[in-house]
Amino acid sequence: MEDLDDDSFDDVLACMDIPPAPKQTKIQPATETVTTSSSTATTSTGTVKAPPSNPHSVLVHTKQRGNPILKSILNVPLEYRDDIIPDYVVGRTACILFLSLKYHNLNPDYICQRLKALGKLYELRVLLVQVDTPEPHNALKSLTRISLLADLTMMLAWNADEAGKIIETYKQFEKRSPDLIMERVESNPHQKLVAALTNIKPVNKTDAVTLLQIFGNLENLINASEERLSQVMGLGPRKAKKLYKTLHEPFLSK
Repeated sequence: MEDLDDDSFDDVLACMDIPPAPKQTKIQPATETVTTSSSTATTSTGTVKAPPSNPHSVLVHTKQRGNPILKSILNVPLEYRDDIIPDYVVGRTACILFLSLKYHNLNPDYICQRLKALGKLYELRVLLVQVDTPEPHNALKSLTRISLLADLTMMLAWNADEAGKIIETYKQFEKRSPDLIMERVESNPHQKLVAALTNIKPVNKTDAVTLLQIFGNLENLINASEERLSQVMGLGPRKAKKLYKTLHEPFLSK
């Protein structure tokens, strides 16, 4: 697929219902009302059909039945539905559209039509792209631009198994705290110093702990000679040279 020029890209976007940027105003609490007569829940992000019979299930559009990626979804149940717009619903406010690059190259307007149908539904909108072409760069470039403008999170999978695992993981982490994937920040000063020293390649955690045990603090470590550092068990001349050079480099280059 050839890369889109500015004019043709504008034509593609013209048929898309792109969610507007959020207004910088006071956030009002989301309202949710359930109408029992129609089994439809109305939320601040649009209209969502009845929830799954099992809250742990991934809702799968019936048109996705037979997709090879489903074979690798083993740890969460699947519930097939024909009353959902996206291909997969992995949470109350999260959905996934699946797209094969090979299919996209043959049907470049397909994703535009899907986004138009999806409208402004769901807060987290994932475009799961299976990279199954030998030269994916131009197609991925245009899909990236569309994702940015249409408020999509684009995820790449390099085979069907990986694509299925991505869907499974989104569902499994639906109600997990974001702390699980955030970098752990040490609060103990000693651990902070160990972490800082291990950022100096090839110094590892064992080396850092040994150095602090021998020299006691960072000041003594900085004042140590390269020869003295090389005498530390497990460090050796190569690590000592790198460590000494790093500790004595100026903070600002001239």
